[in-house]
Amino acid sequence: MRPLSGIRVLDFSTLLPGPLCTLLLAEAGAEVIKIERPGAGDEMRTYTPRAGPDSVNFALLNRGKRSIAVDLKDEASKQKILTLVKEADVLVEQFRPGVMDRLGLGFDSLKAINPGLIYCAITGYGQSGPRAMVAAHDLNYVAESGMLSLAAGADGAPVVPAALVADVAGGAYPAVMNILLALRQRERDGKGCKLDISMSDNLFTFLYWALGEGEATGTWPGPATALVAGGSPRYQVYRTADGRFVAAAPLEDRFWQNFCSILGVPPDATKERISQVVLSQTAEAWKNAFAGKDVCCAVVATMEEAFNDPHFRARGLFAHKVLTDAGELTAVPVPVAEAFRDPSPAGYPRLGADNDLLPRG
Repeated sequence: MRPLSGIRVLDFSTLLPGPLCTLLLAEAGAEVIKIERPGAGDEMRTYTPRAGPDSVNFALLNRGKRSIAVDLKDEASKQKILTLVKEADVLVEQFRPGVMDRLGLGFDSLKAINPGLIYCAITGYGQSGPRAMVAAHDLNYVAESGMLSLAAGADGAPVVPAALVADVAGGAYPAVMNILLALRQRERDGKGCKLDISMSDNLFTFLYWALGEGEATGTWPGPATALVAGGSPRYQVYRTADGRFVAAAPLEDRFWQNFCSILGVPPDATKERISQVVLSQTAEAWKNAFAGKDVCCAVVATMEEAFNDPHFRARGLFAHKVLTDAGELTAVPVPVAEAFRDPSPAGYPRLGADNDLLPRG
C-alpha cells in the first residue's frame, strides 16, 4: 500500500502545473482520473516530439493516470461527472477564476454533494486581485515577481530562465503540499476545503533574501549586485579556454581560500582577475584541478552529460519508465521517495480510455 492508495483525484487541468501536481499524487498511489475534452483532450497531447499518437510531454506528465473524455457543457454528461465527484477526495483544476462556477462545477456547488472534497484551483495570479483574469505564462510570472530582473546577461538584459519555475515550483509543488495538508486536516475534522494556488505568489518564497535585503537596507538588489545574483566573485559563472563554463560558488571563507589557492590568486581577487585565470585553461583541466578539493565548483554540464552522469545513474534517478507506443521512456524524476513509489513501468492514458467509469445511461 502506497501512502495515497485509496485516494481518488479528478484532474480537470491541462498542460503542466496541474498535470505535474497530479502526477506526483499518482506516483504516491492515488487514482488520478483526467477529465478531457472529447476529440481533442489535453492540448499537451498535440505537442512534439511524439511518442506514438500523443506527445512525449503528455506521456511523461500523465504516467499511471486514467482518462475520461466528456463534454462538460452537456447537462447529461455533467451529471455523470457529478456522480464521480461524490466519490472523489481531491479535484484539481486550472481554469481562469469563475469558469468552473459557470459550468456548475465550482467549489460551492460541489461541496454540497461532497462536503469532504478538497478542491485545488491552480492559476497564474490567484482567485482574486487585479490580475486574476489576466492571461499569462511562466515568463510573465517570473517577470512580475521581480525574479527575472535579478538574472541578467553580459549586456544587462534579463536572461530567459531554462526552467519553468512558476509552473513547477510556484504551481505544481505548492498544490501537492497543500493537498496533503488538506487531507491531513480532513482526517481531523472531516471537512473539505478550497485551495487557492497562485503561481506568481509562490515565487516570492524563492526571493526571500531579496525581500529582506530591500526592506532592511532600503536598497533593493539588482543583477550583478547581490551576492547570489552575480554581485560577487564567489558566486559566478566563468568561461574556460575551450568555450565551456565553470560554476563557482565558494561562498564560505574556507571554500574561498581553497579556490583562490588552486587558481593562484589572492583572497581579494576581483571577478575580472578570476575570469582571466579561468579562461586560461580548459573545463577538463579545471575539473581535474577541483577534484577532491572543497571548493564548491563544477563544470556546467550539458543535458546529455547530466542524463548520463554516473552520480545520478547510481542514485537510480532515471530508473522509472513510461510505456508508450514508441517504446519505453525515462519517467519524470519526481521528489517522491522511492519507498512510496511503484517501481513497475506504467503507461499513460489514451483519450477516453476509461469512459466506462462513468455511470451508464
